[in-house]
Amino acid sequence: MRHKESHRMEHLGWLRAAVLGANDGMISTASLLVGIAAAQASHGSMLLTGFASLVAGSMSMATGEYVSVASQADTEKAAIRQETAELAHDGEAEHRELAAIYMQRGLDQDLARRVATQLMAHDALGAHTRDELGIHASTQARPLQAALASALSFAVGAAMPLAITAFTPARLLVAVLVAATLAGLACLGALAAKTGGAPALPAAIRVTCWSALAMGSTIAIGSLFKVGI
Repeated sequence: MRHKESHRMEHLGWLRAAVLGANDGMISTASLLVGIAAAQASHGSMLLTGFASLVAGSMSMATGEYVSVASQADTEKAAIRQETAELAHDGEAEHRELAAIYMQRGLDQDLARRVATQLMAHDALGAHTRDELGIHASTQARPLQAALASALSFAVGAAMPLAITAFTPARLLVAVLVAATLAGLACLGALAAKTGGAPALPAAIRVTCWSALAMGSTIAIGSLFKVGI
């Protein structure tokens, strides 16, 4: 029977963007809300602020992710164009270069040359793109996918503290918001780690500690300015 394996590398592009977006949406919105709650802002002001944070943050995440990943995609395309030109100009030199790569990975000289010959006969550009440039189909930059994943996940993450603010009494709001957000972020960190095949506990602890620091900072700052808006 044919041996089958399942790896998570093909999920790295959208998973990274989605986890970053949800984490940022949850912690930034919750931190903002507990900060203005500590400043004794009115319930209506808090809801308006939270909704504005959701919309602006989603657009900001989408824009930043698209620009970042598009730059990576442009770099990859430029490298592939250069490699195409080099293959057309001096195929022998490219063959020697590919064989040298395989020798560095442990093949003897004769076998490395034969592997390079067969791979280049099958798909010369694909072989050089993969083994010389390190560009793989599973991890290739996809700007639109990353932007959409970031925007949607940010909105989902920000919706949780916003919903808690809408339905929690003012006297309990800060405590409930902090506790629920930390619990949600811990679950998110563990889920992301598990999806990527990494240990869940260290990821959960890491995101919880940094998030607690962020919310503690905004509460301290808000407490200094009791504006009551």
